[in-house]
Amino acid sequence: MIEISDHAELADRCHGDLLCLWAAQGMVGRRPARPGPDLHSRAWRSADGSAVAVAGPDLSTRNRIAVHGRADPAVALVRGVLDAVGPAFRPLGDPDVIAAVVTGIPELAPVAAFGWMDSRGPVPRRQESGPDASPGGRPPSWLAAADLTDIRALMSVSFPDSDAQPDGHGVERWAGVRDQDGRLTAVTALAWSAPDVGYLAGVAVHPDARGRGYGAAVCGFVLHEALASHGAAALMVEERNEPAIRLYRGLGMSYRTLTAAAVTASLDRRT
Repeated sequence: MIEISDHAELADRCHGDLLCLWAAQGMVGRRPARPGPDLHSRAWRSADGSAVAVAGPDLSTRNRIAVHGRADPAVALVRGVLDAVGPAFRPLGDPDVIAAVVTGIPELAPVAAFGWMDSRGPVPRRQESGPDASPGGRPPSWLAAADLTDIRALMSVSFPDSDAQPDGHGVERWAGVRDQDGRLTAVTALAWSAPDVGYLAGVAVHPDARGRGYGAAVCGFVLHEALASHGAAALMVEERNEPAIRLYRGLGMSYRTLTAAAVTASLDRRT
């Protein structure tokens, strides 16, 4: 395998694949969009150039290897990358590629299938009013430190297992929307972003407010900001979460199924 040290070369080799570009946020010479220590992302290609693998630490709470390209050369490439970065990293990519990797590397086992959704624009129009708000309803906006208590309360009842948490790491900013009574009804975080891929996480709507458009309002707000600031946006979604997938499709995002694998000796069962 041959290491790629130039981000422009990587973008060319992976044909602009946003999963690879997201994973490459800490490559040498690239400052991550989010605060924190140097992430030391590394990228390689197969000898024939038909497969690419990008190892990125701490991407939405996981050490991940984004795999792109032809399945057969990807097997030897991922084996070499695991030797270079260690068994804590999880390969992920299109199902046929990861299936070949798992078959060719006995130490690996499939652990999850989920959706990757992304967009390169156009930038959606900002939502300027609350979803079904009566007079006094508020538009989505960025939240401040003073809102952390409300974010914690909402996440605890709406999405306690989210990777993005108000007291966790990786989150850059929270956005939210309040109802006419001032109650925080929905939030979305911008988190784990790359310079050229804004990443949405922690999408949560209070159970009493679901189905009324609050989630679409705050997601649309953060998607607008991500596209305007980064040029592209992405998120991960549970494969069976059809309401969420419909919401994101309605905002112009495209869906792609991913499979993740892990070295069996380091397994736990989270995505």
